[in-house]
Amino acid sequence: MGETAGGPWHGVGPNSKYSPTHFPCSSLHALKADDLVRKLTSQHASLYRERGSKGTGLQCERTEKQSAICLQHMNIDASDDEAIEKPSDETATHQGPDSKLAVTKKRKKPMECFLSQPEETPESTLKAKKRKKKKISDVLEKSPPKPGVPEDLQNLLSQHFGTKRSVIEIEELKLPDSCFLPANDLTHSFSSYLKEICPKWAKFRKNHEEKKSVVMLVICSSALRSLELIKSMTAFKGDCRVLKLFAKHIKIKEQMNMLEKGVFHIGVGTPGRIKALVEQDGLCLNSTKYIILDWNWRDQKLRRMMDIPEIKKETIDLLELRIIKLCREGSVKLGLF
Repeated sequence: MGETAGGPWHGVGPNSKYSPTHFPCSSLHALKADDLVRKLTSQHASLYRERGSKGTGLQCERTEKQSAICLQHMNIDASDDEAIEKPSDETATHQGPDSKLAVTKKRKKPMECFLSQPEETPESTLKAKKRKKKKISDVLEKSPPKPGVPEDLQNLLSQHFGTKRSVIEIEELKLPDSCFLPANDLTHSFSSYLKEICPKWAKFRKNHEEKKSVVMLVICSSALRSLELIKSMTAFKGDCRVLKLFAKHIKIKEQMNMLEKGVFHIGVGTPGRIKALVEQDGLCLNSTKYIILDWNWRDQKLRRMMDIPEIKKETIDLLELRIIKLCREGSVKLGLF
């Protein structure tokens, strides 16, 4: 088991055909496991010193571990080498000129072993993927839209006040079925829906002469939606005066001055600005007969006005402020468009 020029390590070098990381396993069987690990470590250490790399101690230790792993994959141990080098006495005694060789230990087929450094996995792959929350748009794409009904608003109010109010207060905040107008079944335009629920509109419009009030109040989610509704009610309103009740580009003092000086029949706006006008006595709801909620319309994200947390809170606050009381008294009718 010599280590001369003609030995198993002949021609092994950084520029040779068989580098320290690539050699046939038939040569490995000629060496013991300990000698193999020592040779691999010394060859790698000399190679790294020639290249001028730093940290040779750590690299040698890594090479030693990789060599041991390679030996485990090849199932080589010292007992196998000794069995190959020294045949048993029984085998030698049974051999003769005319006799066949006795049973000998079969060698495994030569294999090639490759030592490679472990690949470093990026941190991004180690992080657990977060589950995506279901969006309302994903749910609505798979299910057809359903028109709103009075029970939807009643359940919404009961859920909102259920944990915050006493039993007596919850009873006072309930909306009876008699205060609701027929709901939109998604087949009406805004003008046709208003004509259906307000057959006596011409009479109410003619008799209305009070300032700081409107006959019909339309509540929607945004200023842009308010403008769309105003345009779509042209066939219904006729010569009625319509007031914009939203905060975009219009100050609240200007709206209060307009309500004090003129008579308006219809008000269209957002719940936040309408609530502010009612609190500051700029708008009185005693003469109001109809309150319409833009319930079924959805924005670009497929959200209704009650699906937006801010609009939902402002609408419920406005209902609690004055509208629920007027509905229970029977002076105001509530509609869901």
